Amino acid sequence: MFLHNLEYFAPKSTTETLELVSKLGNRAKILAGGTDLMVVMKAQAIKPECIIDINGVQEFRTITCEPGKGAVIGTNAKLSEIQFSAAIQAKYPALAYATGEIGSSQVRNMGSLGGNSCNASPAAETPTPLVALNAKVVVSSVSGERELPLEEFILGVRKLALAEGEMLTKFVLPEPAPKSACRYAYMGRRDAMEIDCVNMAVNIQLENDGETVKSVRLVMGSVFPRPLISQDVSALLVGKKLNDDIIEKAAEAAQGEAKPIDDIRASAEYRRDIVKVLARRLLKEAYAAAKGV
Repeated sequence: MFLHNLEYFAPKSTTETLELVSKLGNRAKILAGGTDLMVVMKAQAIKPECIIDINGVQEFRTITCEPGKGAVIGTNAKLSEIQFSAAIQAKYPALAYATGEIGSSQVRNMGSLGGNSCNASPAAETPTPLVALNAKVVVSSVSGERELPLEEFILGVRKLALAEGEMLTKFVLPEPAPKSACRYAYMGRRDAMEIDCVNMAVNIQLENDGETVKSVRLVMGSVFPRPLISQDVSALLVGKKLNDDIIEKAAEAAQGEAKPIDDIRASAEYRRDIVKVLARRLLKEAYAAAKGV
């Protein structure tokens, strides 16, 4: 459980960080919170030659949330900072709740939002609500920046749409649409400090009548190699006023789209059952919240 010999760098600015990322390339790993990285390094699963510690770069820690302009969250914003941000709680309660359910308070004080996505675990907590909220990521290098949806950034288990010399620097969340609401829930083997068996987020926007579904984005975690956006639920619910019968059909549709596996935390069959339960619950909760009930 000891670390191997490596070079350690602690840049103080974004420019210095990107220069190091460009120079060191795949020889280096970014250290933000380290709650995932240090575990796999101590287990000798990976052996990077260099570590770039970005905790001294203040720009990566910022949370900017302006009225009518959505939010921009730095890659190294700590999970606890997002959890307790009054602005995030008001605009994006599903994200604030998800960050508050990760690990222990010690983990949340160290762990970063960027790390939770860059670890690219199918069971990661925050990518699910972020994708439901239509979040984009900004990927930076010495050559400039590019922006892409988070669901296109996470390609699979431990796989990211990152070229050598690039790093994720921030998340961009759009302003919540009028008459919309997003809700998040999960199921684990116990109530706390557990990797999710299934997690899910539902974001619903209503038409001006306050009842007809204009758009719905149901996103599942831990049932596919990356966050899974339901196509069938959207096709079924858009243009409809929801009731128990149509919500039940939508929950069954989500269940049919899930592609879970058997592992130590749960069987595939159990995960499919939980998908249906969470979909039913979250569709009802998000619809009621969007209606202002």
